[in-house]
Amino acid sequence: MSSSTRIAFSALYWNCVSRNPVFSATQHLPRYIQPSPHSSPHPLQKSHYWANKRTWLNVYFIKQAWGWTTAAFLLAWATGPPSARTLARLSRWVTATGTWLLFTAWFFGPALFDRILLASGGECLLSLPDGSFLSLTPEYCHTRTALSPETHPALFASHSNSLTSFPSEWRTTPRLRKGHDVSGHIYLLTLSILLLAQQLGPSFALTRWSPPHAFAVIANCVLLFLWLLASGTTSVYFHSPQEKISGYLLGLICFAVSQIPAQLVYAWTKPAEKLHTS
Repeated sequence: MSSSTRIAFSALYWNCVSRNPVFSATQHLPRYIQPSPHSSPHPLQKSHYWANKRTWLNVYFIKQAWGWTTAAFLLAWATGPPSARTLARLSRWVTATGTWLLFTAWFFGPALFDRILLASGGECLLSLPDGSFLSLTPEYCHTRTALSPETHPALFASHSNSLTSFPSEWRTTPRLRKGHDVSGHIYLLTLSILLLAQQLGPSFALTRWSPPHAFAVIANCVLLFLWLLASGTTSVYFHSPQEKISGYLLGLICFAVSQIPAQLVYAWTKPAEKLHTS
């Protein structure tokens, strides 16, 4: 493990584990209303800046975290010297991207995070204007279908007496609630931080950087700082301690998995290089 990766790991551990839940601003809240980055407005958003989900960090960076991570990784890889542009390094990003897709987008249907939440007692619930919830089949949450009394009257039949109180043109999307909601932000930020930190190892071993590569290294360092800041704010304001720790551990596991193809590629290409130079 390179020194940059060790430093990133230590910072992540402090952010996500050591001070969790000691510094959690929501640890006193009941489990069923623990804030999630995807749920209703945070109860502390008026008094705590970072509890607001519409901060620049969340809207412009965290929401597109893997896109930013991919751009920074590929920029550093493409601008590095030929000796550093190895298939082994690139395979780490490919594998990490694959694990990210499995957990957040698709795993033979619903993503793994959705499957974990449902298996741990989660429900697909639609929040109604009167504060009550309508329980639905999970398919509505998987497809993220916007629902309203006009589009799906049968679903609202049990609330026919209160339909007149619904705002005009009201519609909303149901979400998976309850259960163990693994912190996807902590998972993704952990994976991104470790991947980018490892990426910087070969760059720091160089004695001189080309101007494009110097820009790429600086961009990676800036993004690492933002991801560490984001992991800190998420650890303080969102999810329960158990959900943050599980997200952190899954990030570590996926990072470890991303090393396996790299080792195989390295073992496959090294003999060929020796044969070519002999």
